[in-house]
Amino acid sequence: MLKNRSLIEPLDLSQDEMNDLFTMAEKIEAAPMEWHDRQRGKLLATLFFEPSTRTRLSFEAAMQRLGGSCLGFAESGSSSAVKGECLADTIRIVAGYADIIVMRNPKEGAALVASRYSEVPVINAGDGGHHHPTQTLTDLLTIKRLRGKIGDMTVGFCGDLRFGRTVHSLVEALARYSGIRMIFISPQELTVPDYLKSRISRDTENPGYIETDSLDKVLDQLDILYMTRVQKERFFNEEDYIRLKDSYILTPEKMKMAKNDMMILHPLPRVNEISLEVDSDPRAMYFKQARLGMFVRMALLSSILE
Repeated sequence: MLKNRSLIEPLDLSQDEMNDLFTMAEKIEAAPMEWHDRQRGKLLATLFFEPSTRTRLSFEAAMQRLGGSCLGFAESGSSSAVKGECLADTIRIVAGYADIIVMRNPKEGAALVASRYSEVPVINAGDGGHHHPTQTLTDLLTIKRLRGKIGDMTVGFCGDLRFGRTVHSLVEALARYSGIRMIFISPQELTVPDYLKSRISRDTENPGYIETDSLDKVLDQLDILYMTRVQKERFFNEEDYIRLKDSYILTPEKMKMAKNDMMILHPLPRVNEISLEVDSDPRAMYFKQARLGMFVRMALLSSILE
C-alpha cells in the first residue's frame, strides 16, 4: 500500500490510506501472533537527535514484534553529529545499513532533508516544532476506536499550540474530515501559528475554529480535549517558560464541567498539566492512546516494507 514511501507529514497520506492503516492496526491488535514474523530479516534504524520514550520505544517494539531488528541511537551525543558530521552524511551512511529509518531531530524540515538523501524510506518522528505524523496516526486511531468514527465533533487543543508539533499535525489532518470544529486554548504567547490557521480556514466568516485563553469557558463544549505540555526545550528565555508553564492544569474539579463522554487525549509526556488524580477518570484515554501507537506503527512499518 505504501511500499517504499517516506512519511514526513500527515498530509503525505490520503484519508483512504490512513483508514487502511487503521484497519490493519486493529487486525494486528486483535491477532498479534499472526504478524510476529512478517518483517523477519528487516532492519529499522532509529535516529533520535532529541530525547524520546514513547515514540522510539514503540517503533522498536513494533519492529521487534514484527520479527525485525533495530539499531540506532537515543541522543545526538552518541552519534557523529557531535563531531560535526552533517545530517546528509549520517543519512547516507545509515541508509546503507538499514531497510527503513525513523528520525527525530530538533530542526524543522530535517526529516524532509533526510528523505532526499536516503536510499530507504524515512519516517519523521518529530522535526522541531513542525510535524509528528505517526503521533497523528495514533491520535486518529484512538478517536476512531473510542468514538466509532472521525468527524462531527468539537476538539479543544489546550496548552502550547505554538511549538506543539503534535498539535500542528493533528490540526491539519482533522481539517480534512467533515463536521470538525476546533477550539484553540492557549495564552497569547503560545497561540497556533498563522500559517496553520490559514491552511485550515474554510472561509473568513466560518473558519472552522475559535480561539480563547480560557479552558473553563469552553470545557463543556468539547467532545475531545487534547492537552499538551508547555515545552521548556522550545524556549530561549527561561523566565517566559516559568511564567507560562502552569497556564492550564486539568483537575478532577475542572472535569466536573466536562461532558460525561468527553475524551482526554495527550501525546505525552506530561509535566503537571493533567493532575495524577485525573488518571482514574474513565474519560482519561492517554495511556490507551500510547499503547495504540505501537499497533499503528506496526501497521505503518508493514505497509512500507512489504
